[in-house]
Amino acid sequence: MNLAAVIQLELNTIYTMKNMRFIIFFSIILGIHFLVNFYIYKRGLQGLEAMPQLIPYLRGVMLFLVLAYPVGRFLEKAWYSPVSSFIHWSGAFWFAGMLYFVLLIFTIDIIRWSNIALNFLPEKLGDSYLQVKLITTYVVTGIVVVTVVIGHINAWTPKIVKQTIKINKPGNERKSVKIVAASDIHLGTIIGPRKTGKLVKTINSLKPDIILFAGDVVDEDVKPVIKQNLGKNLLELKAPLGVYASTGNHEYIGGADNAVNYLESHDIKILRDESVLIDSCFYIIGREDREKTAFTNLPRKTVQELVENIDNSKPLILLDHQPYNLELAQQAGIDFQISGHTHHGQLWPFGYITSKLFEVSRGYKQKGNSHFYVSTGFGTWGPPVRLGNRPEILEFTLEFE
Repeated sequence: MNLAAVIQLELNTIYTMKNMRFIIFFSIILGIHFLVNFYIYKRGLQGLEAMPQLIPYLRGVMLFLVLAYPVGRFLEKAWYSPVSSFIHWSGAFWFAGMLYFVLLIFTIDIIRWSNIALNFLPEKLGDSYLQVKLITTYVVTGIVVVTVVIGHINAWTPKIVKQTIKINKPGNERKSVKIVAASDIHLGTIIGPRKTGKLVKTINSLKPDIILFAGDVVDEDVKPVIKQNLGKNLLELKAPLGVYASTGNHEYIGGADNAVNYLESHDIKILRDESVLIDSCFYIIGREDREKTAFTNLPRKTVQELVENIDNSKPLILLDHQPYNLELAQQAGIDFQISGHTHHGQLWPFGYITSKLFEVSRGYKQKGNSHFYVSTGFGTWGPPVRLGNRPEILEFTLEFE
C-alpha cells in the first residue's frame, strides 16, 4: 500500500469516527429533548382532565413544537423560505417555553411529593380537585407565556457597556483608541435584517476607531445570511482603522471557510491565528476557536506562539472566542483580551452553571497587567429569549501609557 493510500485510509477512519461521535451526541440530545417534552405532555394530560375536549389540541400542539426546531433547521438548509423560518422560530421559542414549563411543573411535583410525607395540602375532593388542576395548568401556562415574552423583549434590547482601560505600554503617536466590540451576533434566521441593522446603526453611532467581533458572527449555516443579504448591513460599518473578527465555534459548526469567505467579502477581516499591526501603534491578534481541532483535526496556535514574532513592546489585543485558561494570555503578555461564547447562560438559571465553568462568565477582570472582558453577546442561540442578563455592545477606550 503506497503512502497516498495510507493517508486516505487514515482520513476515512477519522471521518467515520467524527461522524459516529456526532451521531451519538445528537442521539443523546434528541433523546433528552423527547423525554423532557413527554414529561410536559403527561403533566398536561393530567391538568386537562376536567376539560378532555382540549386534549386533542394539546397533542397536536406538542407534536408540532417537539419537531419544530430540528425540522426547521433541516428545512432551511434544503429550502429556505417563510415556511422554514416560521417552523424554526416556533421551535426556537419553544426551547425557552420548555425550560420554564419544566421548572414550574417540577416545582409543583416537589410540593406534591412533599405533601405525601407531610400532608399539608387539603384532601382531594372529587371534581373540585380536577378544577384545581385545570386552574393550575392555566396559571402555569400564563406564567410561561409572560416569561418568554419578557425574555424576548429583553433579548431585543441591547445595552451599551462603556469602560476605560489603562494599558501600561506606549501607543506611539496614539494616546488612546476607541474600540467598539461585540461577540456572539449569530447572524441567521433569528438575527435577521432588522436586528443586524440595529447592530450596525448602534456601532456607527459610537464613532469607533476600530470595530472588533469576538467570534460567532454567523450562526452555523451561512445560507440564511446570504438569502437575507445581511452582508449589505455589514458593509455599512464604519471605522477608520477597520473591522476585524476571530472565528467562534459556530463558524466551525456551519463550515468555517464558507462563513469566513462571506464575511471577508463584506469587509470584515477574519484573523485566523494571525495578527495585524494597526496604525503602527498596537496589534490585533485573532485566535482560532478551540473547536478548530475537533472539526479539522488541525491544532490551533497557542497564545505564546501567536506573540512570538511580533513586537511585544506594543499593546497586544487578543480576540479569543471561548474564555478558557486566561492565565495563558496573561503569561504571554496579552494586554487586553475580548471573549464571548458564554452568553452568561442566556436563560436563567443557566448563568449559575457558566459561572462555575468559566473563570469569568461575563464582565471585566484584571489579572496582573492583563485585562479581560467576557461579553454576554449581542445575539441569541436557540431561543430568541434572554433572562438573567442583557445583550450588549461594548465600547472600550484604551488609554496608552
